[in-house]
Amino acid sequence: MLLLPRAVRIHPAAEPVDMRNSIDGLFVHVQRVLVADAYSGHLFVFVSKRRDKVKVLAWER
Repeated sequence: MLLLPRAVRIHPAAEPVDMRNSIDGLFVHVQRVLVADAYSGHLFVFVSKRRDKVKVLAWER
């Protein structure tokens, strides 16, 4: 179970992404495609094309 503060939002990606992307690749996806601040503390959720894998990008201070 994941307990998150109310201020944290979960942003699912609308399209599947290439799971070979590293953290840096997902960071660029958040900045350019989702037009969001990856350092905001929110969670950015990505799924694979087959929808059998999930990656979550989050910034912790």
